[in-house]
Amino acid sequence: MLYQLHEMRRAFMHPVSAWANSASQLYTNPYSPLSYSPMARRIAAALDLTHRLGKDYEKPPWRIHAVETSGGTAVVEPEIALDKPFCKLLHFKKRYRVKSTDPGPKVLIVAPLSGHHATLLRDTVRTMLAEHDVYVTDWVDARMVPLTDGDFGLDDYVFYVQDFIRFLSPDLHLISVCQPTVPVLAAVSLMASNQDTAKPLTMTMMGGPIDTRVGVTQVNDLAKSHNMQWFERNVIHTVPQRYPGYLRKVYPGFLQYAGFVSMNPGRHANSHWDYFEHLVQGDEQSAEAHRDFYDEYNAVLDLPAEFYLDTIRVVFQDHQLPEGRWQVGGQLVRPQDITETALMTVEGEFDDISGVGQTAAAHDLCSSIPKSAKSHYLVKGAGHYGIFSGKRWRNIVAPQIAAFIAKHGGHKPPAAKANAKAATKAATASSARSPKTRKAA
Repeated sequence: MLYQLHEMRRAFMHPVSAWANSASQLYTNPYSPLSYSPMARRIAAALDLTHRLGKDYEKPPWRIHAVETSGGTAVVEPEIALDKPFCKLLHFKKRYRVKSTDPGPKVLIVAPLSGHHATLLRDTVRTMLAEHDVYVTDWVDARMVPLTDGDFGLDDYVFYVQDFIRFLSPDLHLISVCQPTVPVLAAVSLMASNQDTAKPLTMTMMGGPIDTRVGVTQVNDLAKSHNMQWFERNVIHTVPQRYPGYLRKVYPGFLQYAGFVSMNPGRHANSHWDYFEHLVQGDEQSAEAHRDFYDEYNAVLDLPAEFYLDTIRVVFQDHQLPEGRWQVGGQLVRPQDITETALMTVEGEFDDISGVGQTAAAHDLCSSIPKSAKSHYLVKGAGHYGIFSGKRWRNIVAPQIAAFIAKHGGHKPPAAKANAKAATKAATASSARSPKTRKAA
């Protein structure tokens, strides 16, 4: 019933939002007499804010068209490398002027299935693309998946990751952001236990809930404050008839969004007020930054009910992974069986979603990985989003990950490549000298 009420609200707000958008232009267009009234800017700003608060937010585009690399400018063309009912494996293919240019180490970025689209990792992808060959898991909105495609639980997520690893192997590097650190660790563990030849070279885990018994946050408290029956009764709803996934049980994206906002309501209220003031002042750059953020933040997707409930139970309530009790497909998950995959963990000092220590717990679980193949990095001053997006990510975190990949994947980072090229050039010039010249030198 709640989903139907949400759809009714959307239907009501759609014409209101459209009217506000049109009316705001009457107070900003220089050809309109209303734009010269004393209160024009404030009225236009209020109407624009009304439009944005009431509009629908669809999945944003990736907007990654080209990147600067050590091999020059590369045109980027996203393409579907593997298509599954609940996820599309995207390859951000780089095209260079020189066809022989190496795209760099192969990296699979496993995006979270936690209410937002994979485009939330746009900055992550763009930065890694500079020197890496990037693939991303682009999860499908559950309301768009017909019932005939079956259920999708946490075990299925693990199996999907394994399929992607086998598809992209060999010489693959994994980066998991937030929620997928748990199923990614399970996937790699099971493949190690079964002596699967498709082992990733490295796995980098960023801000994920490996062990939610430490670094407790509001997210952890909410998951533990109710039993499973409460979650089934109150947050699981049926997809309405207008969508392909009609009758599928889901955790609606609008509830996840409401949960995110409720964690910091004052911050979001202040952000919208600042947006209003920026419009009144004519600060278009700041206003555009607000639009970019909330176009992404407000675009949400529905999660399959099975996956959501499995995650609450296995990760947040029963702590099955750190306690060594988690079984996937009837097989026990044993991180201690991983021996050949290097491990890096990244945490934010002020992460309010996955607290400090939760991700680092992976090091104790992966006890058979040599210390020389392990690395942990705590990003000072960073919150949850700061470890994979923004200046800290681009200037601090990404170079650390690139160096880790280069160290354990047999690839040289861009600086090393440049130095090696210069050394080769110098050696060539030296060998080209005459014997007399070389003797004098």
